[in-house]
Amino acid sequence: MTTTTTLTARPPTAGATGARRRGRLLATVLTGQFMALLDVFIVNVAAPTIRTDLGASDGALQLVLAGYTISYAVLLITGARLGGRYGHGRLFLGGLALFTAASLACGLAATSGQLITFRFVQGAGAALMLPQVLSLIQRTFQGQERARALTMFAMVLATGAAAGQVVGGVLIQADLFGWGWRPVFLVNVPIGLALLAVGARAIPLDRPAGAERARGLDLPGLTMMTAAVLTLTVPLVLGREEGWPLWCWLSFGASAALLASFVRYEARLARRGGAPLLSPRVLRSPGMPLAAVRIFLSMAINGGVLFTLSLHLQGPVEAEGLGYGALRTGLMFIPTAVAFGAASLLWRRLPASRHGGLVPLGFTLSAAAVLWMGLAMRGGDGGWAALTGPFLLNGLGLALAYGPVLTRALALVAPEDAGDASGVTAMMSQLGLLVGIAALGTLFLNRAESRLSTAEGLWATMLALCAVGAAGAVAGAVSGGVRRLRAR
Repeated sequence: MTTTTTLTARPPTAGATGARRRGRLLATVLTGQFMALLDVFIVNVAAPTIRTDLGASDGALQLVLAGYTISYAVLLITGARLGGRYGHGRLFLGGLALFTAASLACGLAATSGQLITFRFVQGAGAALMLPQVLSLIQRTFQGQERARALTMFAMVLATGAAAGQVVGGVLIQADLFGWGWRPVFLVNVPIGLALLAVGARAIPLDRPAGAERARGLDLPGLTMMTAAVLTLTVPLVLGREEGWPLWCWLSFGASAALLASFVRYEARLARRGGAPLLSPRVLRSPGMPLAAVRIFLSMAINGGVLFTLSLHLQGPVEAEGLGYGALRTGLMFIPTAVAFGAASLLWRRLPASRHGGLVPLGFTLSAAAVLWMGLAMRGGDGGWAALTGPFLLNGLGLALAYGPVLTRALALVAPEDAGDASGVTAMMSQLGLLVGIAALGTLFLNRAESRLSTAEGLWATMLALCAVGAAGAVAGAVSGGVRRLRAR
């Protein structure tokens, strides 16, 4: 999960007291970041248990996972601007309070409809909270202290995915108090309350001054984009169960029309000197369109793999699933997360001249990995030894496909556009996850139902994911070829 940031700094408080306060601030914001990251991934392992307990349909199950991502994706830029307007500390604590309350509501949900609603609220809390983390770090720390804080921030990002899968498996396997999947959400409540108590004393509640505070929120743009995402996602996940009725196709058409209106409105707003949600100037920056596409594709692979594998690994043996428990399923994803985290931290050590080739290589490795996964599991349980290889390879591939392109995209924009560029890349990351869950999840469920086999559903999905990886690998070559032709 990526966050937007405003790179403004203020002198840190001196002395031992100031150091202790800065330490409490860092521990608070990074724990909040970690907790929100867990909820992106922890629910994947809990999905089969939620479906059984609440009698959720396949579409409802997809919305339980996607609802969080939808809210976070469409609101995170607005959350960052609210932080600039009212204070990053205030927005962090407000978002944390909303996230904690929504977690309690999720844990107490009696129906799948209630759970979906509260997941949307939970994502809204994350969108208010997480964009403030880097801003608070940049404003509070300087020099070596800032470097150490940013390293810890990167470690949280790198370990959040693995921890989410494992913690989810542990909580469900333990079945605390006979509550099944509910502790997956309820565990956030005591942690959130403790963070609120510490953060109220450790986090500054002042308001920033200057241009960032004056930036508009672009509520019309936010409304149009939210409507476009919802009218695409809802029929995509519910259409299969409903037999693809007319309203689904009308909704797809409405989504396209809303997206076109959104683009025109943003361009007009930029020409009038306003603050569009997605800056056309940033989108036209060198390398940004290709970067946005590649970030979207890499996260679509990630979302599709997490959702479909979680269902297949825990699927019933009679439907050719592997019948794993929640804990074993969570442990299966550790190689991917470890490889992703290690590669994300180490690729920068390679000579800069080689960075350009890392992205197509990453997509190629990921495409090969998902094809390997499909082959390994098509004939049944290949065992830990047979599956560790493709899981490791996929983590390595996704890291190389994501990290270098993100870094290059942010480096090419003008300094005054850094915040908007970060928002664009973060939004594309979340929309990629969303489409991976919605579109590729629908393919998996449709194929599994028609063939009465989750293995066949997985195989069809892995072939589609392989194609997505191939598209990411060739996207840069095609774009470069077009630029060379135009130059002639």
